[in-house]
Amino acid sequence: MVVALRRLGVYSVLQAGSGEQAMTLLNNDGAVDIVLCDLGYPGLDCLEFLNCARQLGLVRAVVVLSDLPPPLHRALGQMTHFSGLKLLGALSPSAETRALQQVLARYNTHSLTVSPINVPTGALPSEEDVRRGLDLGEFRAYYQPKCVLGSGDDAGAEVLARWKHPVRGLLLPKDFMAAVLAYDLVDELFKQLLEQGLSLLSVLNRSHHTLGLAFNMYASQLQGNAITEHIHRSLKRYDLPGSSLTFELAESSLLDVRYGIQESLVHLRMMGCDLSIDDFGRGFSSLKSLCQLPFTQIKLDAEFAQSLQQPRSRAMIASTLGLASSLNMQLVIDGISDTDQCQTLVDLGCLLGQGTHYASPMTSHQLIGWLSKTRGMRPNRI
Repeated sequence: MVVALRRLGVYSVLQAGSGEQAMTLLNNDGAVDIVLCDLGYPGLDCLEFLNCARQLGLVRAVVVLSDLPPPLHRALGQMTHFSGLKLLGALSPSAETRALQQVLARYNTHSLTVSPINVPTGALPSEEDVRRGLDLGEFRAYYQPKCVLGSGDDAGAEVLARWKHPVRGLLLPKDFMAAVLAYDLVDELFKQLLEQGLSLLSVLNRSHHTLGLAFNMYASQLQGNAITEHIHRSLKRYDLPGSSLTFELAESSLLDVRYGIQESLVHLRMMGCDLSIDDFGRGFSSLKSLCQLPFTQIKLDAEFAQSLQQPRSRAMIASTLGLASSLNMQLVIDGISDTDQCQTLVDLGCLLGQGTHYASPMTSHQLIGWLSKTRGMRPNRI
């Protein structure tokens, strides 16, 4: 494949035999336009790598390589995205140069419709820098409201991490989460965001106003009982009900849910907390898992709201809405950015949504001001 690429004039090629090695190369050498990923290569955690690379803005498009059965090959041929990335095509690893050229030629067309690639400004933050930021309280909770479609009434808010770095300014998760995970500091970051969120809820409750908050979690954090016990103690300390919290877990992290994680999910539900499958439609969770695990909400990946003009996206939304209804779960549509998208979703029967059409992520003080306007609250009472 590398020889074929060079025949086509592509000389800047990085090679890796594992997802971990590929991430190291990308972090050191910078982003790439296209990833050629062999789904059948033993030990290559292709899906996990693609999800991580996409979240960090290190890849624009993907070509899937594998000797697939004809039905699966045809299915991939109908897809426009794979693991959240533009899918240029599916090839056999032994494909001829001409076939590879035809697939790569599609990149020019796709690159016109995707946003400019977000190349990291430098290497990952050092462990010392991240730990210093955590110790000094530089990681702050930002809040993006969830709303009732149509009316715009608030229906809770998602808690998002931001790093107020003293040198680099305000950093987004794509700038630091890989480092937080690499240095095994994700629990510490979660605890700080939880503390800030519960403090905000306590302030609102004293003014007789309630609000539900959703926190992002990794399934691996629930392998033991340390995090669930911390959540229980924190709720008790603030005298808040578990029903005020929702925990969002990415669909891709639920492919291998071990017993300890299942038990922690049950414990969270017993506390009254809600559980949401985040980025639904991007991963490959089975209906069996969806029915067996105690989730109460499905949060559809933002890709579908952004591509409502495609019949595939509308079909996905309609089918997920029916699935959620049959399982007595809420459906939240993420990524709503304009009035037309909102109206189309309302016409499809959707009730809840989130996106810049309603509000961008904001600080706790800004959220209180936003709630004051939407609810008619008096800011001087808070």
